[in-house]
Amino acid sequence: MKIVVVGGTGLIGSQVVALLRDRGHEAVAAAPSTGVNTLTGEGLAEALKGADVVVDVSNSPSFETEAALDFFTRSARHLIEAEKDAGVRHHVTLSIVGVDQVPDYGYYRAKVAQEEAVRGSGVPYSIVRATQFFEFIAPVMGMSTEGAQVRLPSTRLRPIASADVAAAVAEAAQGEPSNGVRDVAGPEVHRLDRLGELTLAAKPDGRTVVTDETAGLFAGMPDGVLVGDGTAHLASTRYEDWLMRN
Repeated sequence: MKIVVVGGTGLIGSQVVALLRDRGHEAVAAAPSTGVNTLTGEGLAEALKGADVVVDVSNSPSFETEAALDFFTRSARHLIEAEKDAGVRHHVTLSIVGVDQVPDYGYYRAKVAQEEAVRGSGVPYSIVRATQFFEFIAPVMGMSTEGAQVRLPSTRLRPIASADVAAAVAEAAQGEPSNGVRDVAGPEVHRLDRLGELTLAAKPDGRTVVTDETAGLFAGMPDGVLVGDGTAHLASTRYEDWLMRN
């Protein structure tokens, strides 16, 4: 199959492309750097010519509400129009576990709008929702660092390795459209402050973690939203094992 991966040069997309190529598919990485811009529609028609499946793992360059909403809705509109013209038979979107449970978080509202555009497009679809990536923990810690202190809330997460997310997305792309949502998550629930402690224990840099319920991106997030429910498929990679290899 020809499978076009929008955002195919990023953290998840590059791994999805590699997995699909290993399985014998014609996987095309679509991104501004390869001449495809979903915000303007540039290059979409050519990239999608002959495509069976489109995978969208692109991300807004900004977490600001209006910027994210514009990115996801405009990109979805251009992408869906191009898919219909090309006769694409399956659209796969990567989203976030619990995304529809936090209406006050602007970035999540933008992702919900993207999901709604996909559902209403008329193109058969599959939505894969994932919890936070292991690779996201260190940047979150960086944004919450004040001097030698990393200030993090005790928000519960069930983080997942990006490789396991990519595997779930690639699996969805090779299957039939579900016209529904599948949640994927890591094997263990951790508090965010504890994840910070584990990270610094594995890679000490002189900082210490201070629990602060008002600090960072996930402060005030309702308990359980970032964990998922009993229906989530649990990947096997543990955070501590991943830290040892990365």
